[in-house]
Amino acid sequence: MQKLLCLSSILVTSLALAACSNNNSSAADADHNASKHLNRATEQLKEDSISDAKIKLTFNDKEVVVRMYDNPTSKEFLVRLPLTVTFEDYIGKEKISILQKRLSADDVQAGDLSKKGNFAYYAPWGNVAIFYKGFEDATNDLIILGQIESGKENVENINGDFTVTIEKVTK
Repeated sequence: MQKLLCLSSILVTSLALAACSNNNSSAADADHNASKHLNRATEQLKEDSISDAKIKLTFNDKEVVVRMYDNPTSKEFLVRLPLTVTFEDYIGKEKISILQKRLSADDVQAGDLSKKGNFAYYAPWGNVAIFYKGFEDATNDLIILGQIESGKENVENINGDFTVTIEKVTK
């Protein structure tokens, strides 16, 4: 009987060790697959370099072209395009439009001082802004999405509310 007990203990221990080694193999395979997926995603991101992304704002037969920056909030904004929104003047320095759905502002470096020509997102209000004058007051909630490349004067010279179509510029 004692031999039977000893043999059964050895058998149970052997099965447990075999199961553990099989799990380690699966974990290693899962890590390898995750790493392969991450590498593919990184390669895809390089191919679709966001820093080369541009958007066009069209209003009143005028255009503004913005080169987008490489940050998660900019990427999320690009995914939502095309959009049609209404801008209004705010404090004589920027044109703003509150988005229907807020952008995620997690893990993004905010707090930049705005400069003339910035296209930005203000997280507390959920609005995008086009700065046509610099703004000296820093805020921790301003995320710069991009910089105007052409058409700054079109924003400066418009009065009142205006409807804008925003779309990606395709090459």
